[in-house]
Amino acid sequence: MKNQELIKTAQTVFQDEINELAQIAQKIGDEFAQAVNMIHNGNGKTVVVGIGKSAHIATKMVATFNSTGTKSQFLHAAEATHGDLGLLNPEDLVICVSKSGNSQEIKDVAPILKKNSAGLIALTGNSDSELAKYADVVLNVNISREACPNNLAPTSSTTAQLVMGDALAVALMKLNHFGSEDFAKFHPGGALGKRLLWSVEDVMDTYQRPLVQSDSSVFEVIDSISSGKNGITVVVNNKEIMGVVTDGDLRRMMQKHKDIRGLQAKDMMTVSPKMIYKDEKAVDAFHKLRDYNIGQLVVVDRNNHYFGILDLHALMKHGIES
Repeated sequence: MKNQELIKTAQTVFQDEINELAQIAQKIGDEFAQAVNMIHNGNGKTVVVGIGKSAHIATKMVATFNSTGTKSQFLHAAEATHGDLGLLNPEDLVICVSKSGNSQEIKDVAPILKKNSAGLIALTGNSDSELAKYADVVLNVNISREACPNNLAPTSSTTAQLVMGDALAVALMKLNHFGSEDFAKFHPGGALGKRLLWSVEDVMDTYQRPLVQSDSSVFEVIDSISSGKNGITVVVNNKEIMGVVTDGDLRRMMQKHKDIRGLQAKDMMTVSPKMIYKDEKAVDAFHKLRDYNIGQLVVVDRNNHYFGILDLHALMKHGIES
């Protein structure tokens, strides 16, 4: 096949599945709201059951539910009758995913799921199936044709199941007022979690705290800057932060003075350095560094006591960006 034919095939699959989804969307009614409220008002977890390709969709639904605030667990329809039914508690709600609703495994397990749960939701393409007969609510994802050219391989049907699962998850998020902060709690290692949850203290090297007194000699300043890895040291008078000296400040001072031996930290420091509290969000530190076009921030605690240095590279290493 020529490349253009392959591209046309892909476009046709997309359009066929979009058309099927549009038809299903128009038919969604009160049964969807009933299913969402059943899950929302339940006292247990949501158990999603499937077999074959529908099992893969069910596991994705479980992952989406769990990451958006709805406790969920997968149950394989074939394994359910061989011991795995033990994970189902009487207060749990069941969503059973099946295109036909009439496969032998589904027919065998449907009455058991109904009997041993708080409710059964059928997500099926056949509202006259055995599964639908036992269900309290039927979410009909019937399609007219698979995107497969032979109308055999689950394509449009599994996409419809997937989208209906997403619709349930999003509706539940709205009912639960599940926002970005909540999402971040379940994704602390991801980019969103880091942006919303990680503090300055979480990303900085707390062992790097270069420090000199205001009357420290130029040689003490050089030693202090060299002891760290960020090319900067903080100048204090007792516990009060007076300024900072960077390696750039040192170079400029050497260009200005032929003899630097009598200089002290206060003679070369930059006063009023940019600072941030250690418990502020790391992403806010990134914004400050970007807005002021600088490479480091002086980190302090809520008593304005010096805590350390935050370097732009530390933020970037942890994936903290705007």
